[in-house]
Amino acid sequence: MESQSPRDLILKTLKEKSSLKQDVFANTFSVFNSFKTIAKIMAIDLQKEAKSIDKRLIIEYKDKGEFEFELRVAGDLLIFTMHTNVFEFDKNHSVWRSSYLKNDYTRSYCGIINIFNFLTDSFKYNRVNDLGYAIGRVFVNKENHFFVEGKRQLGFLYNDFVNATIDEKYIRNVVESAILYSLEFDLYTPPFDSIKEISVLDMQQATESMQIKTGKRLGFRFQADSDEIE
Repeated sequence: MESQSPRDLILKTLKEKSSLKQDVFANTFSVFNSFKTIAKIMAIDLQKEAKSIDKRLIIEYKDKGEFEFELRVAGDLLIFTMHTNVFEFDKNHSVWRSSYLKNDYTRSYCGIINIFNFLTDSFKYNRVNDLGYAIGRVFVNKENHFFVEGKRQLGFLYNDFVNATIDEKYIRNVVESAILYSLEFDLYTPPFDSIKEISVLDMQQATESMQIKTGKRLGFRFQADSDEIE
């Protein structure tokens, strides 16, 4: 058999991978826009009910551009971002155990929607040293199959990559799970030793822009947090 020329290999790769990635991007972008629409509707609905509980409670949606939006729920701020690139799973990832991927490896290419949890006050008072936390990420492939890696409900309710096709019901459920997790994920007092010494400059800056570091859990890492936030 005659070997393929570099030109032919380039065209073959463009056909098999680059076009595929364009399809995955389009699917993920469509899903992300559905996240925006549903989050906005949910914010309006929840705000009406929240007012009857306490007029000080604020629930609002903010569009931050094509690939980002915010959902404020009282003292918590959920930030949803869509990555503009498409990824393939590492060969050691558990998804490769299924026949779904073994039968068609191109199903492993996914777009990613990340969900982060911050304190509302971190942005309100420009506390640039405050920490946010990755609480989930949604993977979407060329067939709109999806699953979620994340914390608590986000980590075990949405992991049927083989069968689950993302739709408006699933999107609403994911947003609700993210809100519930954030509301239950309480602010802990930082260790006293971490704040007992502070320079004059730090104090002046803290007074000006509230920059003493705050986070629900200091030292959080998405991939090594089994004890911190479960």
